[in-house]
Amino acid sequence: MHILIAPQSLKGSLSAAQAGEAMAQGTRAVYPEAQIDIVPIADGGEGTVQALVDATGGIIVQHVVTGPLGEPVTAFFGILGDGHTAVIEMAACAGLPLVPEQQRDPRITTTYGVGELVTAALDRQCHHFILGIGGSATNDGGAGMLQALGAALLTDEGMAIAAGGGALATLSRISIETMDPRLKHCTIEVACDVTNPLCGPTGASAVYGPQKGTTPEIVAQLDAALAHYAQIIERDLGYAVQEVAGAGAAGGMGAGLLAFLRANLRPGASLVFETVGLEQHMQRADLVLTAEGQIDEQTTYGKSVSAVATLAKRFGLPVLALAGGLGNNYQCVYALGVDAVAVLPSGPMPLAYAMEHAATLMSDATERALRILRLGSTTH
Repeated sequence: MHILIAPQSLKGSLSAAQAGEAMAQGTRAVYPEAQIDIVPIADGGEGTVQALVDATGGIIVQHVVTGPLGEPVTAFFGILGDGHTAVIEMAACAGLPLVPEQQRDPRITTTYGVGELVTAALDRQCHHFILGIGGSATNDGGAGMLQALGAALLTDEGMAIAAGGGALATLSRISIETMDPRLKHCTIEVACDVTNPLCGPTGASAVYGPQKGTTPEIVAQLDAALAHYAQIIERDLGYAVQEVAGAGAAGGMGAGLLAFLRANLRPGASLVFETVGLEQHMQRADLVLTAEGQIDEQTTYGKSVSAVATLAKRFGLPVLALAGGLGNNYQCVYALGVDAVAVLPSGPMPLAYAMEHAATLMSDATERALRILRLGSTTH
């Protein structure tokens, strides 16, 4: 029997690789003769760097960069086992948790640190980039990142525009002649699961601004600034970004990546699966196990468990999903191809205890579920 274990991280308790090892331990208790493949996965959000590094035998690189408020922060990126692919989570240097709640104001927060991480990866000879852009504290259209990479975003006076989404209103001219020339030889893929345009009622400012600290008045100001940014981009770079699906992702970071770097925006889970070769592992599997922190109705929206199940069904494989907890309408995953769901807690317990003992609970839950599966197979 060949069993594929492809879990996502359980936020705050287990990395995807740790979850996989715990699931494997429970699996061996029931099927000691089974061949087991552990493939850590992610959906492009938090945990993507660690999952891809673990899956490919890569390394994590720590690097001090500019944080969202302009202060130094210690961020990180991954270099995969191939030695030339860099994986960056935007949230590591421009994420909402890096900004105290009372200081959240996307008129001034910057993505400059993202560009510094890209430069650090270029310095290590990386030329293929995978960028996860979820969880940002910014609304600057990626302008800070682009400035860090050498782009000139200038005011009427020929000065560099200031940091933050509000400063885009002062943009008068763009030049990419001074951008890092190494970028011309790079491939940039972006894990992007949203389809919001840059501006308007479903744009970056209106939909995501409030969680970043905006008022309705600030939303209007930022939306107008991004619309102006789009006009200058189209005039100076010849790229119309305003209505492109995904341009509004991460406070307009999608637009900046598309127009300046010709990036490819892709669903996060499928991008990760391709990178780790999940389909090849599926081809030799008899059973698939996956996991995430909570399974609920949100799981259907491109999350790892639903994506694993969808892929597994192409190969006619049964899927067991484990979760730390179940939320509203968790049963929706059955329609996606999950055949059974098991939860980690064996009974009532404090959340802190469950998170501290997550590895043991994961192993035990896997064993319990697989013993039921084996019982079913022996009664036919």
